[in-house]
Amino acid sequence: MKQLSVKNLTAFLTGIILISAFTLKPAKTDFSGKWKLNESKSELGQFADFAPSLIETAQTENAISISRTAKSFDGNEITTKEALTFDGKEAISALFGESKKKSSSGWSEDGKTMTITYTLLLEFNGQSSEVKGKEVWSLGDDGKTMIVKNNSSSSFGDLDTKSVYEKQ
Repeated sequence: MKQLSVKNLTAFLTGIILISAFTLKPAKTDFSGKWKLNESKSELGQFADFAPSLIETAQTENAISISRTAKSFDGNEITTKEALTFDGKEAISALFGESKKKSSSGWSEDGKTMTITYTLLLEFNGQSSEVKGKEVWSLGDDGKTMIVKNNSSSSFGDLDTKSVYEKQ
């Protein structure tokens, strides 16, 4: 009788482990924190002066809020804020003046990278322009650095950048 109980318990535990292996989602990377740009490790291209020098994020299981501080075209610092959900729904945030950003976010299958797909609707000096792009966020150096790879396309051309931020 004792052996039968051990066999039943073993079968039960094996079943639980197998079910868990197929139903548990991988843990998502947590980008929460204050991140400062390291220009020497970044590849910023022609718009290096306008790259966010500071990114602050607060992340929950279902959403992330992002605050980016960068130089504007007039040389002053400007901070933009956006709140994104991880369900792919589009969010609209203000940039400067009448300019807006439409964006959505999602995760890679392994939960290690977050992708933000966006469209910038720029209004500047009476001119309208549209920039479409994608950012892929990941962590490196045991979570001490955040890497943001950005690919964008507009009437100004295509731009690929890599921004490396250090956790503060």
